Amino acid sequence: MVYATTDKVAHDRLRVGMVGGGRNAFIGAVHRLAIRLDDRISLVAGALSSDPTNAAASAQEIGIAPDRSYADYREMARAEAARPDGIEAVVIVTPNHLHAPIATAFLEAGIDVICDKPLSTTLADAEALVALARARKRRFVVTLNNTGYAMVRQAREMVAAGELGRIVSLHAAYIQDWLTLPIDAEGQKQAEWRTDPARAGQSAVLADIGVHAFNLASYISGCEAEAVAADLFTAVPGRRLDDNAHVMVRWTGGARGTILASQTSPGHYNDLSVRIFGDKAGLEWSGARPEELRFSVYGEETRTIVRGGHGASAESRRVSRMPAAHPEGYIEAFANFYCDAAEIIRAHRSGMAVDPARAAQVPDVVDGARGVKFVAAAVESSRAGGTWTPARFLPA
Repeated sequence: MVYATTDKVAHDRLRVGMVGGGRNAFIGAVHRLAIRLDDRISLVAGALSSDPTNAAASAQEIGIAPDRSYADYREMARAEAARPDGIEAVVIVTPNHLHAPIATAFLEAGIDVICDKPLSTTLADAEALVALARARKRRFVVTLNNTGYAMVRQAREMVAAGELGRIVSLHAAYIQDWLTLPIDAEGQKQAEWRTDPARAGQSAVLADIGVHAFNLASYISGCEAEAVAADLFTAVPGRRLDDNAHVMVRWTGGARGTILASQTSPGHYNDLSVRIFGDKAGLEWSGARPEELRFSVYGEETRTIVRGGHGASAESRRVSRMPAAHPEGYIEAFANFYCDAAEIIRAHRSGMAVDPARAAQVPDVVDGARGVKFVAAAVESSRAGGTWTPARFLPA
């Protein structure tokens, strides 16, 4: 079997377009940095803003030709699908409520999708996207990008190899402080749409950062959420959506755990962490120290495994660019996600077999739907006073 790691496919640039992410948008620029790092992807088209003037100016700034700058994503999908050199995948970096309609337009045009999280704002839309991607035989990945960290990959390998034993409990937290003050009410653009139910969905904090914590726990452990009991609340008076979430989780396989998300915790700029405990050992990883993985076998001293150092796994070395003690961080992890996504999409479009082990490293549309189900279940549970609520996504 020929896999996508052959030189021709691995180094043939994937042609992509971007929807959203124009001037003054935060995350679009971050995606572009990650896309450029390994030179595997060419950004050749875009509908970077719903404002035609801003769309054109943004395209000019990042080097997109005028005839491939669009003011409407539907026009972009039609035009690019008709071009012999049209885009092979679209990167969606808009507010949450637009993810589903944009992804639908490009899937129907035969174009693969790279979509920011959350996959959608409703479970019905998530289910429809899973079904459509399968029906059109298109690759659909979701940028749950923390899966690209080398030591997250290593943690996943260690759990799968049984080094922790039977998983007993797993806990993930994502804590920030940037919404401690009512900046959304003062017109701060990023805060405004993230706390608007019409654009963010049913939850602010879970849709924005809670899904990252949830995915990280699930990705490393291999467990899925069976049920949740949640308490979502708003710390800032007058804010329209929650800014804190405490969620207890019953995981498949019998494990228990928690997901904590807060955007009103002073002193925590961007604190993502995960702790997983088995009946033999436990491990801990933190985004504040992403190059380290703490591994504790019961009865022995805790060992710190360093990216690229002694004890680093084959997968963690594969996604490392620099030797140990030459720091890598957020952009490199994001770029790892994009490298693997590009390889998977390029191989699929070339009619080559996709390495199943490589494909499993990249969150796909089903993983995105699991996140949407988690958010919906947590909201439902919280509204019912914290009752246990089914949370497992089972695709039709």
